[in-house]
Amino acid sequence: MSHPTGAARAIADVTGGTILATVDIMASPERVFAALSEADEISRWWGHPSVYTTDKWTTDFRVGGQWRADGRGADGVPFHVTGEFLEIDPPHRIVQTWQPSWAGGPATTLTYELSPISGGTRVMVRHDGFKGRPDACADHSNGWIMVLGWLAADIGPKPRPDMSKYFVARLLGPRPDFARTLTEEEMAMMLAHVAYWRPLVEAGKVIALGPVDDPKGTYGIGIIRVDSEDELLSLQREDPAIQLGKGGMRYENAPMRRIIYQTQ
Repeated sequence: MSHPTGAARAIADVTGGTILATVDIMASPERVFAALSEADEISRWWGHPSVYTTDKWTTDFRVGGQWRADGRGADGVPFHVTGEFLEIDPPHRIVQTWQPSWAGGPATTLTYELSPISGGTRVMVRHDGFKGRPDACADHSNGWIMVLGWLAADIGPKPRPDMSKYFVARLLGPRPDFARTLTEEEMAMMLAHVAYWRPLVEAGKVIALGPVDDPKGTYGIGIIRVDSEDELLSLQREDPAIQLGKGGMRYENAPMRRIIYQTQ
């Protein structure tokens, strides 16, 4: 089964006991290799307080060398993972064993393959050795989605801050019962109004848009994201409701100090 989360993906063959996971990171193979092999790097990005944290990573980074990660779950319970390096080919490949304290059974084998892509690196993880342990295989598959997501977030390019301005825009009609007493001409105008704003919704300029059934009179409302108030006013001037409304339709705008909304 696959579990897409952002750019990180994983699929688990719980019968055969193998996990494949991948993520594309906009950083060089050398940068990604360092993040996967240097103790100070790994202990910084591997984990999140809501799940677990990695408090210490000890490594003897050579073929035959040992490594150990010590951490603590969100519940405060300590854990550790140990292993041995089997292959090292900078900056392309690392193979190591994996033995967590919370799971019994033999050690599994973890392989990182780093391949250059346009502008960055494709990280492929292969985790073998879970045959006969389907629950552990599925759990580790979900875990690799989180881990690769943390890695990409830590060393990949940081998102630019949102400098957009947000406004609540009210579209008011010429009379309180406008929505219930539309003429054919006004109905055509409002259909054109909706058709005008729909592409702007899809482009992300509009967070929400629709009519409000206020007892004092129905009006339209929109939460609009723009670069400036001038852009908002320009968009509204081109609205068919304004152009065809013969002066009877008008907007009232109010800026928002801050906004929290869910993205899909």
